Amino acid sequence: MESYKHLNKQYINGEWLEGNDNSEIKNVNPYDKSEINTFIGANKEDVDRAYKAAKQAAEEWGKVLPQERSAIIQKAVEIISERKEEIIEWLIKEGGSTRVKAEVEIQITQGIMKESASFPTRSHGYIYDSIIPGKESRAYRKPLGVIGIISPWNFPLNLSMRSVAPAIATGNTVVLKPASSTPVTGATLTAKIFEEAGLPKGVLNVVIGKGSSIGNDFVKHPIPNHISFTGSTPVGRNIGKIAGENIKEVSLELGGNNVFVVMEDADIDLAVKAAVFGKFMNQGQICMSVNRFVVHENIADEFVEKFVKATKKLSYGNPAEEGVVVGPLIDQDQVERILKDIKASTGDGAIIKTGGKAEGNVLEPTIIDKVRDDMPIAANEIFGPVAPILRYSSEEDALKIANSKDFGLTGAVFTRNTERGVAFARKVETGMIHVNDQTVNDEPNAPFGGEKGSGLGRFNGKFILEKFTRLQWITVQHEPRDYSPFA
Repeated sequence: MESYKHLNKQYINGEWLEGNDNSEIKNVNPYDKSEINTFIGANKEDVDRAYKAAKQAAEEWGKVLPQERSAIIQKAVEIISERKEEIIEWLIKEGGSTRVKAEVEIQITQGIMKESASFPTRSHGYIYDSIIPGKESRAYRKPLGVIGIISPWNFPLNLSMRSVAPAIATGNTVVLKPASSTPVTGATLTAKIFEEAGLPKGVLNVVIGKGSSIGNDFVKHPIPNHISFTGSTPVGRNIGKIAGENIKEVSLELGGNNVFVVMEDADIDLAVKAAVFGKFMNQGQICMSVNRFVVHENIADEFVEKFVKATKKLSYGNPAEEGVVVGPLIDQDQVERILKDIKASTGDGAIIKTGGKAEGNVLEPTIIDKVRDDMPIAANEIFGPVAPILRYSSEEDALKIANSKDFGLTGAVFTRNTERGVAFARKVETGMIHVNDQTVNDEPNAPFGGEKGSGLGRFNGKFILEKFTRLQWITVQHEPRDYSPFA
């Protein structure tokens, strides 16, 4: 099987093309900073061409039989399995993924694709009883038409496919814009896989360009009916504003400041194992990563001691090396931002228990104790391998901390009393929360999404099926209706 080549182009209406912007986008390995390839960026005209191609393809694609749409997605799943090692290599060199993270990403990507392959036969309408004599009331489910998708760099394959697969499964066509840091794993790889799977031209289009050049045009373009965005809260707010002004629906999965609450009666060993995964998976560069560890003061010393011991065992460095579980951050700006928050917080009394240093883009797995909720390392979304420990004395204090930020994506609570954990979880203002498990959970049939500044809408399963379709109400008056006193 010949390896994928020439993935550094735009993909519009079934053709691989150079962009028409004057800018170059250099695709760089975040670990050794070597250049992987270079893209000629897309401009406003490329975006327009992509959306017009999607619109032209939408009418026919919406009529394709459900089993045919399903078969193409299933074929794409098979291609990913066949090319698994090649895709893992791309995830490692382009996004700094460790092998274990790449394996997980492929697994969850195929999970949502398999779920999406069932959508064509699950997309049904309704028949209602009418309040009018002799009338039949129906609701037909239809595709939205064209969906614009903007995906991030941290789980690029999965977080693109999480919208692409449901969109095409439900009869829509797509224009996909990935993050400039991961253009291949975030977009052109997906386009190539679906091209091999037999997806008709124009159903999936890809534009690679800087957000500053084409971001606003991508959202406000008159063709797309829906914008699906995964990324930072500030950018999401701007997208929501532009979409609202142009009467477009949105799906927004944004940032998080997720709490990991350890109650006094928790199984500490279990909590520590979960903490290591929930914090350091993908170097903490996950919207669902733990941001604040909120630990009862009576067990905090024991928890910190065991957490530090477990963290010191983690191998970090070159993600291509076997056994490395913590690789580089995506770029130097992220390293400097986090080190600045660490310095400000330790200057205000927080104590580094392990880590705290960086070499290149690799930041050591770090634990900081005696953190207050107003310190930068707790107040800001970290998006890196740093674990702040906040101590609390009462359940009311823990809940206050949990709900103190303008985020509500996910969370965790550890206790031996399951129902106490559930009762606490239900009071946390978050879209997702897990009792006796860490914060990083995603299942293809479960509602995924946040509250407050963490987003709008829910991904996965029937929730995204409904989001990516619309209902049209049609009635049939089988018997003459009484219009008196008008007739």
